[in-house]
Amino acid sequence: MTSPVTRAKRAPILFLIGLIVSACGPSAADLTPTVDPNAIRTQAVATFSVALTQTRSAKPTVTPSPSPSPTSIPTTSTPGTPGAAAQTNPSCYGLLFVADVTIPDNTTVAPGQKFTKTWRAQNSGSCAWAPGFTFSLIGGEAMGGQTLTLTQAVPVGATADLSIEMTAPTNKTGKLEGTWQMADSSGLYFGNALFVIVVVGGSGTPASTSTPTPTPTTT
Repeated sequence: MTSPVTRAKRAPILFLIGLIVSACGPSAADLTPTVDPNAIRTQAVATFSVALTQTRSAKPTVTPSPSPSPTSIPTTSTPGTPGAAAQTNPSCYGLLFVADVTIPDNTTVAPGQKFTKTWRAQNSGSCAWAPGFTFSLIGGEAMGGQTLTLTQAVPVGATADLSIEMTAPTNKTGKLEGTWQMADSSGLYFGNALFVIVVVGGSGTPASTSTPTPTPTTT
């Protein structure tokens, strides 16, 4: 049995030991971490912003395709204008102007005077002109001229005289011009356009009184 004196001596020693232990070890409050909610929210927002930036950088950039250049579309002259080219035939047919047989350019004719215009033309294509081909006005003054229809074939390389009977108008004076051209059986024009140019009631070369046959002849 421990005596009262012994217990009195031990009490200071135990108290001293308690002070030493409490000084060396952390308290319960020190062991509990302090959490700042505002710091957690700030860190979360920063992390989300970084992730969003990386996602945008990784997404491929789409470059818009350039608009196609309009495509430009070809046109032909409208028949009816003096000197205008009619729609041409890209086939084997061809016609080359050779000479004015009658009524050269700027021939003078009297108002109401009848005359026959004759052109000499060559088949410059690789196919013969066939019966049924037409030689007709495509622009300018008809002066009473009618469409000429071929009644016989014109071989490749051959020449033909194309004659149209005309009458000078009585209601017009001065220089008048008509444009004529050959067309195949489908109505497609080909070759050189041929012109008649006369001066009605003016000074110049008088019209010839000779009247060649209106049908084409080959040589």
